[in-house]
Amino acid sequence: MTVSIELYPYVDSELLFSMVAGEDWSMFLDSGVIAAQRPVTRHADYDVLAIRPRLRLITQNRITRVWEGLHCQQMDSDPLSVLRGSLASLEREWSAEQTIASPYLPGAIGYFSYDLVRRFEDLTNQAKDDENLPEMAVGIYDVVVVVDHLKKMTSLISRNNNQDAQSIRLEWQSLLQSCSARAGNETGDETLHQHGNSAAPQKLKAEPIQENMTRDEYARSFQRVRDYTIAGDCYQVNLAKRFSARVQGDAWQTYVALRNASPAPYGAYFNLPFAQILSNSPESFIQCRQGKVITSPIKGTRPRDHNDPENDQAIADQLQNSAKDRSENLMIVDLMRNDISKCCELGSVKVPKIFELYSFANVHHLISTITGVLQEKFHALDLLRSCFPGGSITGAPKIRAMQIIEELEPHRRGLYCGAIGYVGMDGSLETNIAIRTIVVKDKVARFSAGGGLVIGSQVDEEYQEIIDKARMMTEALTNDATEH
Repeated sequence: MTVSIELYPYVDSELLFSMVAGEDWSMFLDSGVIAAQRPVTRHADYDVLAIRPRLRLITQNRITRVWEGLHCQQMDSDPLSVLRGSLASLEREWSAEQTIASPYLPGAIGYFSYDLVRRFEDLTNQAKDDENLPEMAVGIYDVVVVVDHLKKMTSLISRNNNQDAQSIRLEWQSLLQSCSARAGNETGDETLHQHGNSAAPQKLKAEPIQENMTRDEYARSFQRVRDYTIAGDCYQVNLAKRFSARVQGDAWQTYVALRNASPAPYGAYFNLPFAQILSNSPESFIQCRQGKVITSPIKGTRPRDHNDPENDQAIADQLQNSAKDRSENLMIVDLMRNDISKCCELGSVKVPKIFELYSFANVHHLISTITGVLQEKFHALDLLRSCFPGGSITGAPKIRAMQIIEELEPHRRGLYCGAIGYVGMDGSLETNIAIRTIVVKDKVARFSAGGGLVIGSQVDEEYQEIIDKARMMTEALTNDATEH
């Protein structure tokens, strides 16, 4: 048997990951369930943790480097094809296996930046690239830990294919046993949150945050989008602005504060050698399991009012009944139906849920759900390519919207509006839309926020929506508001 599963008691994922958060290529796909069991309206059902990938794929400047230990192979072909080839041996293994009952298996975990689309579509190069972030960074892991919040149990799933995998499995066994031993200890062991140091590391602390568009500059770009929509170039464009600041401190501690203040169903923390990724995303992009495809675009946002429950409900009702927001949402539903149809069985694409209200820690959203059945001749990565990047954060028509984004946004988006997620050895796929995401690279933290503009949009409302979406990330870097 080449794949094995070991069951352990239910553990606190945050506590467990804190033991390995300082390792390069440590990965945490976070469902938004926190140890204090703070109620949230929406969360996912599983967390996935992984360390020490067997292969590391990094795409930059049209070259994908595939590292195995110290050996590196360079390829200039389609990065998603390179990834699929790197997964091929695992997938062949699984086709002969098919006995492990788990929604997550060993496989690939990583990110696909918005700018990876330049490998699939012909976009001009107008926006500045001062971040210089690789377009794709993915590890292929022989061992994963899956925390199941439904069954209240933890699984250690590993390929028994080499000595390194066995070493990783033994280390996870030790860490899981340590977590389980502390499960009933209310005081806990603070050293588990300290990366083994004698003093707890401090959260990131930012210098004054810089914005790449002033209020007036945003208004001018807003008007350009309006002109394009009036001229019939496009129906909707997602216009974003970027925030950045030099920082000092520990990114993992900032992520812990962020997830506790604002649990999100598609969060992630990646500690890569060249950057730390802190994603507090509420939005699923593409999921594909056993050929069943689901995409759930968000379009429509209002800030919450926790001081006045009646007003908070009124805000939610206003959003759900807003003709403008429904219209925006419907445009993206149509776009995503078209995108997944490229790889789905004819007649299988449906919209079972539309304009559903979901309330998160700081905002209300409208979310729709589109489903389909993947054609047997396609791989889940073909589906990802056909839909990339998500229409909810580009606009419609997608290619024209991306051209306008390239013209009007001063800087490349980097990871913002790309995707973060998982590709399993069984061919399954789960990705988020990388919004509400901070990237820390070279001691600079960067994040962006934006909103979809249509012909009826009002500049003051849209600008305020950007500020509302950015607030939690701004506070996470500038003060202690995320701890209250």
